[in-house]
Amino acid sequence: MNEKDTPDLDSFPVIAKGKKYEDFTLDQTMAHHWGRTLTQADNVAFSTATCAWLPLHLNVEYARSQGHRDMVVNPMLVLCTAVGLSVEDLSESGGPFLGIDDCVFLRPVYPGDTITARSRVVAMRTSASKPGVGIVTWHTTASNQHGEPVVELVRTNLVAARGDAPSNPNGRKDLA
Repeated sequence: MNEKDTPDLDSFPVIAKGKKYEDFTLDQTMAHHWGRTLTQADNVAFSTATCAWLPLHLNVEYARSQGHRDMVVNPMLVLCTAVGLSVEDLSESGGPFLGIDDCVFLRPVYPGDTITARSRVVAMRTSASKPGVGIVTWHTTASNQHGEPVVELVRTNLVAARGDAPSNPNGRKDLA
């Protein structure tokens, strides 16, 4: 490739993605994009890559012998999918992930099920120890194509502020 064929990367504008702390409000609800159909191949690849050898996730006949209509999609794949569906709306700007709490798997997911997700802001505050950063917590529910909830979780991230966020109203120094 000669110099003439090399793109001028400096001519491409940098476009910031993701929301800032000020873009969220308490009780704000977001329906995440169109969803994801989980296939048997997704399930087998995820289960074997993570060394999750439970026959329920890898053996149709075993799953049927346990009362299921098909092999059950590994719940950790369902959780990862639910979080992944929410990234564009919640954490795409890249703030550190602080964890998941209160994760409950509500019903099995089978190959061919399409998972969609919704999140609601349940808590938010500015950081007492990190200026210019907020802490946002969301309650996310993922459902199957029948509208039946399959997993619920509470997720927290640090989220960068634009720089004009108010100071922490509770003044606590014991929290991040």
